[in-house]
Amino acid sequence: MRGLVGDIPVETAKRNLYIETYGCAMNVADSEVVASIMGTQGFKTTNEMDDADVIFINTCAVRDNAEARIWGRLREMRNSKKQNKELIIGVLGCMAERLKKQLMEDEKIVDLVVGPDAYRDLPKLLEQVEEGNKAVNVLLSREETYAEITPVRLSSNGVTAFVSIMRGCDNMCAFCVVPFTRGRERSRDPESIYKECVDLFNQGFREVTLLGQNVDSYKYEDNEGKVLCNFAQLLEKIALINPALRIRFSSSHPKDITDEVLFTIKKYNNICNYIHYPLQSGSSRILKLMNRTYDADWFRERLARIREIIPDCGISTDVIAGFCTETDEDHQDTLKMFEYGQFDFAYMYQYSERPGTLAARKYADDVPLEVKNKRLNEIIKLQNSISVAKNQSEVGNIYTVLIEGYSKKSDADYAGRNDQNKTVIFPVGAEYKKGDYVKVLVERSTQTSLIGKVIEVVNHP
Repeated sequence: MRGLVGDIPVETAKRNLYIETYGCAMNVADSEVVASIMGTQGFKTTNEMDDADVIFINTCAVRDNAEARIWGRLREMRNSKKQNKELIIGVLGCMAERLKKQLMEDEKIVDLVVGPDAYRDLPKLLEQVEEGNKAVNVLLSREETYAEITPVRLSSNGVTAFVSIMRGCDNMCAFCVVPFTRGRERSRDPESIYKECVDLFNQGFREVTLLGQNVDSYKYEDNEGKVLCNFAQLLEKIALINPALRIRFSSSHPKDITDEVLFTIKKYNNICNYIHYPLQSGSSRILKLMNRTYDADWFRERLARIREIIPDCGISTDVIAGFCTETDEDHQDTLKMFEYGQFDFAYMYQYSERPGTLAARKYADDVPLEVKNKRLNEIIKLQNSISVAKNQSEVGNIYTVLIEGYSKKSDADYAGRNDQNKTVIFPVGAEYKKGDYVKVLVERSTQTSLIGKVIEVVNHP
């Protein structure tokens, strides 16, 4: 890596920082902010843990298996700590906020624990550790957005980038720990978002994904509470930077996907026709227990509205199998919703109780594990069949694809995504390169990808 790390030229940086990131895209964006802050202290990032003077694990607390992986990773790092007494190990992010005491007391190798709103404090906390003390800051903030910090793009392909537009969440979904680990919702100044996106475009990036726990509820207000910029207006502002800059966003809450947002997506070719539309359950009874603020009929109607305004919109979803008290009838309602929704793909999980959430406090986790697994497998089987059929129907279509790099399986093929967020794979050619837009004729498909050939190189979407 060359160029600047924070304000320090990489060539003059004195110490190595290794960051391991788990969880969602927000955590990836946070790690890039951390790398920038640490760069001002003379650190450069390294991809080799053995070269590191400081190791940060940026954690996720959304599901139990994510936390289990991190506990296992910390145990694996014991030998590194034994071999290098000067090595500093820090745990950052959502799990750090939730399990600060356990991390410091049970995991003797952990030197500092830092929550997602305290990254500016890292230099001071690091000084405390270097003086022989443990260091902790997991305080949540009502104002912190890291707006003026320029992220260091870690492991970047140079084409696509994440841009955080807000932090925290005000939706108290019964199953979710995020409001307790990331705090209340607050939106970033739109001018700082605009500037970051302009800078990315000028550096050669051709796609930005606007990130938030619930981007559709983005609203930047003045001191009197007047909304100066909502999400639809922000989308338009970024779309107008340049037609060659593609815009995606994640994640959404169904209740906040307004017609204004939908018509803005329709208006601009460079705002991708793709929406992540999380269901969680197809049962109105379970949705009420989850505190999702909508029922199954409302979800169907809003889904129909999306497809009415944006007929070719790619739509993905989330679902949780085996939530508290879920019956076979509730599960069948979810399967019926998947049949109706015909989602392009889905993130499918079994319910994992998270301490401190509304569900953990009020409801018994009473669906047996084997039942959760059975129901989850039925959902996966159904969605896989839908994905296969939908991808097969794409054969013969032509899509504009932004080349993101080589495919995962072969350097003889490039890969990118179409407007609907589907991966498209096609042979490498001399007349186009990474970062170019090309029109691809789909010739065949798999469950997860479209495969074809380039028929034209274009300037933008």
